[in-house]
Amino acid sequence: MSTLRTIGLSMAALLAGSGLVLIWVARLGADRFLYVSELGATGEPTAGVFRVAMTLVACSAIVCALAAPRLRPRMRWLAFVPSSIVLLVAGLMFGIASQVTCTRYCPLPVGAAFTWQDLIHTVCAVIGFAAAALVMLQAAADRRFRRLARFSLVSAVVVAVIAGFGGILSLLQLATQLGGILELVATTVALAWLVGLAAILARESARGPAPAVFDGAGLDKPTGTPAESISTLWS
Repeated sequence: MSTLRTIGLSMAALLAGSGLVLIWVARLGADRFLYVSELGATGEPTAGVFRVAMTLVACSAIVCALAAPRLRPRMRWLAFVPSSIVLLVAGLMFGIASQVTCTRYCPLPVGAAFTWQDLIHTVCAVIGFAAAALVMLQAAADRRFRRLARFSLVSAVVVAVIAGFGGILSLLQLATQLGGILELVATTVALAWLVGLAAILARESARGPAPAVFDGAGLDKPTGTPAESISTLWS
């Protein structure tokens, strides 16, 4: 079953990497300046490529959620919801957002231009990114996979700073092109992290069982097969 886990995680890395490449293909092929979400807006020439890209990202997150071992953060509040569940939610939300894209120009949630389609896309995208950010923090605080923890910590800080600043510019409608560039950079880092998450865990799986760790309650057993991981999500 370790081989199946390795294959699944390797596939997840490939899917996320392909999605990231397609987002850049769409962005470079756009005939005007666009935010990332605008690439998939109704009527945009890049909508088809964006839809495929986000579908690949969603599939990557779902496959990774099913195949990855359960992360065990040091902080109890980060372990309140199992990482597999959080990553699965992120994948499902990205999947919906990939199919229900925003309308042209992706209007902000104010004014008459904002539609139910925009609301569904925005809510799903926000929940998806929030869930992905939580998994990133869970991985950054993991007690077993130290390489993954360091990689996730750096990625989380970079995404938080860049996305936060870009989001403020977007809401204030100031330096919109700079805000769009920052959004693209933050998206790139976040998707690169998903690729790294799957790739690092695939490599660790290929090496053998995850090392057991001690905590206040005693010895944690290494996680087993993907089926066992799913059966113990709520334990």
